[in-house]
Amino acid sequence: MLVHDGLIHTASKYPGQEALVCGQRRWVYEDIDGASDYLAGHLVSSGLERGDRVVVFMDNSAEAVIALYAILKAGGVMVPVNPLTKAGKLAFILRDAEAFGLISEAHLQGIWEAACVEYQPRAVIVRDARAQDAAAGRADFWQACLQGQKTIAAMIDQDLAALIYTSGSTGEPKGVMLSHLNMVSAAASVGTYLGLRTDDRILCCLPLAFDYGLYQVLLAFRAGACVVLERSFAFPAALLATMEREKATVFPGVPTMFSMLLGMEGLVMAHDLRSLRMITNTAAALPPSHIERLCSLFPNAAVYSMYGLTECKRVTYLPPEDIRRKPGSVGRGMPNQEVYLVDPDGRRLPPGSIGELVVRGSHVMRGYWRRPEETARSLRPGRIPGEQVLHSGDIFHMDEDGYLYFIGRSDDVIKSRGEKVCPKEIENCLYAMDGVVEAAVVGVDDEVLGQAVHAFVVLRDRSCCTDRDLLRHCHAHLESYMVPQHIHVVQGLPKTDTGKIKKTGLCVSALRSAQGTRRTVS
Repeated sequence: MLVHDGLIHTASKYPGQEALVCGQRRWVYEDIDGASDYLAGHLVSSGLERGDRVVVFMDNSAEAVIALYAILKAGGVMVPVNPLTKAGKLAFILRDAEAFGLISEAHLQGIWEAACVEYQPRAVIVRDARAQDAAAGRADFWQACLQGQKTIAAMIDQDLAALIYTSGSTGEPKGVMLSHLNMVSAAASVGTYLGLRTDDRILCCLPLAFDYGLYQVLLAFRAGACVVLERSFAFPAALLATMEREKATVFPGVPTMFSMLLGMEGLVMAHDLRSLRMITNTAAALPPSHIERLCSLFPNAAVYSMYGLTECKRVTYLPPEDIRRKPGSVGRGMPNQEVYLVDPDGRRLPPGSIGELVVRGSHVMRGYWRRPEETARSLRPGRIPGEQVLHSGDIFHMDEDGYLYFIGRSDDVIKSRGEKVCPKEIENCLYAMDGVVEAAVVGVDDEVLGQAVHAFVVLRDRSCCTDRDLLRHCHAHLESYMVPQHIHVVQGLPKTDTGKIKKTGLCVSALRSAQGTRRTVS
């Protein structure tokens, strides 16, 4: 079973069934299947070979979905990239992945053209391409679909299906290698416990570059359900109107989104959302108080609290019937996998312990793209000779019933707004600004964001730049979810005996600051 087989089989069984709703346009399964067949043919005729990587740098849209499936059908590896990504990081991803192709759109041209100065893919396909694009050898998206020959390449489930770039400890994003087997196994396990139906309508406003968003489409197309695909959660009132109009039955979200909805209960209750039967949450655990309020606000919806990693998609889920019994838990392991805790020496721990979570199963990644040392730190030998298990880097408490409670990270990676944020990347951005002598970034627990990003900066002198200058610099060079919620200009940073910045004290300082009144930039 390959990732795109879910679409092919469903299109064969339910060709005229609605698959996607994007704005005013509606797509049935045979439309998505056929368009992706022909775009796959264009990619192959352009020179794509089995295993070549193609970056998809697009907003949530039917074209983005078609592009992702076309890459798989052509035998390629899809590399979805968030459309909020800046040119420098996009150039890094193109170069690091040695991308054969780039599929994007005209309104993002300023970003991808700047990135292509540093790395030029062999094939560039543009939605709403202009005359100058044709002159530069770039294909228009729909012309490529019309001109391509229907193609489905030969592959096996050991072939790579995706590179999903996530923040790395060095400040550079790293590509998580996922095979067809990894992704199909993950989708089968998640689909088993969620029990999606052909009559489900999933309202998805999560970016397709975020694996949680991507899997909404993969899961729906396996089940024959419909995805109502929104560009973002930027306009909650409009989203609620869409949810009511489309009679959405499933709403996946992250804590930030649910916190915003709970802050506008009157608006939510003004809409008829009785069709909603399921709410899913991941990225960070929902506070118990939020879970209770969600259950009251959406009485017909079962609430699933979940935990996952890009490296294996999903790890745990808390069944709705346990949501009030164990509200602080992210649940137990999902079907067809094994999870357990280990101590710092790698020894397996019994229930009732605190330790690092280890994940075993066919959904565990193949490794990090061309990063053998980082791969070796995360994938280590299991109990069966030759197998590799994933050491998550996340610390959990497991109660006597086997339910897991998130404690924190063993490294300093921050999880904010459902995204992994590497402090080093933000620090490097701050250091690039003239006048910044030292910078340190930490995450502080936040009910809305999961963790809030706090930056501490030492300036050469206070006149060289202002707090607002620092913030504008971050907005110009970082994705929005990486921009610090609070910037603290300080006289100096605490150091260890060896001269390294000591972040433990900064976390305490930031937490105290967040709980009291302070001067902040946000």
